[in-house]
Amino acid sequence: MPQNTVQPVHEVHLIEEFHQAQPKPPLARDELREAIVLALWAGQLLLQHGAESDRVEETVHRLGTGMGCDWMDILVSPNAVVATTISGGEFRTKLRRVPVLGVNMTIVDAINTLSRQVSRGELNRAQVRTELRRISAIKPRYNRWVVVLMVGLACAAFSRLFGGTWPIFGVTFGSAAIAMFVRQELTRRHFNLLMVVTLTAFVGGLSASSAVLLQLHYDPEITRIPLVASVLLLVPGVPLINAIEDLIKGHMVAGVARGMTGLLISLSIALGLLLAMWVVGVGAL
Repeated sequence: MPQNTVQPVHEVHLIEEFHQAQPKPPLARDELREAIVLALWAGQLLLQHGAESDRVEETVHRLGTGMGCDWMDILVSPNAVVATTISGGEFRTKLRRVPVLGVNMTIVDAINTLSRQVSRGELNRAQVRTELRRISAIKPRYNRWVVVLMVGLACAAFSRLFGGTWPIFGVTFGSAAIAMFVRQELTRRHFNLLMVVTLTAFVGGLSASSAVLLQLHYDPEITRIPLVASVLLLVPGVPLINAIEDLIKGHMVAGVARGMTGLLISLSIALGLLLAMWVVGVGAL
């Protein structure tokens, strides 16, 4: 007997759309190639900047069909997007690798807006290419020094939530700001991700250890708060959330890979802190 399989909800909706859609005029080979290149470009930007696999699949599909393809089959892996597009009797299969993974919700939102415009028939292929160039060139919204300042304040605020005093707040602010600056510099120089995390945690831990060495509070547990709070900027929240979403929605390979990435980043944070505590001679938490 055939086994029952459960399809993700978005795939069911896309299949229903396919059966309900009116036949489209077939695309020429060059038009079909351009459609898949543009759709995969958008998928690469989404995966590169923190979108979950379900979002990547749905967006690539809607862009491809919105540009005239009959159907799009998409496979999202941890560092690549593969798509096969069909139009009339022609089909094309193409892969696009994702060189670096990060988080930029401004770009994710821009791609989502673009896909909705294309699905409504508001943009042609030339306009989609222009928009993708514009989106790819989007710069960070805030100056790097604003980011350093606000990250320092955020981590310092957590130190207060953990029960720290105002001197502890000050140490945490300085340690987190220094750690963020180090992270920016290492990332700009294209260091390995895990090396960036380890060195950033190490530098943040060294600076935060001053609270213990200066005995800023009579309670040793309070003086160790900056060690924890100053590296909160490294917590891999987006990879771990995406890992859970991917696993729940059936993207097992991508989910496991993202979960392992989050685990390795967490271990790198711990390694950097332990090295800092060992160098300074601060006892275990």
